[in-house]
Amino acid sequence: MENEMELRFINASENESFARMCAAAFAARLDPTLEQIADIKTAVSEAVTNAVVHAYGGGRGPVILRCKAENGMFFVDIEDQGIGIENIELARTPFYTSGGSGRSGMGFTVMEAFMDSVDVVSEKGRGTKIAMTKKIR
Repeated sequence: MENEMELRFINASENESFARMCAAAFAARLDPTLEQIADIKTAVSEAVTNAVVHAYGGGRGPVILRCKAENGMFFVDIEDQGIGIENIELARTPFYTSGGSGRSGMGFTVMEAFMDSVDVVSEKGRGTKIAMTKKIR
């Protein structure tokens, strides 16, 4: 059976944990293991943190979390309407960061480690969408 939800919030750091918990609660209907829930929470946390740190150049703007559960698959999208990523391939390189010395540059690497697929679509000046999937059964 298919089910989906959408949540919109401001890219404030305090909303990262809220988004993570909402995604995990939504995925719970698929009866995942505790490890799978932890994987989803970690990946969503990284994607939302990217929107908090990078999307709006230090300003505020909307972030959209979309989740879908269908046939044992969990789909999650994190989308912003910010400045976009100029070079996606470079941004996905481990240890590369445009966020300053306090950032590790491992966000996309972590997402890829915990999810079955991670796709990034971005347009400069229009925003970024990170689409991830996780097979539950």
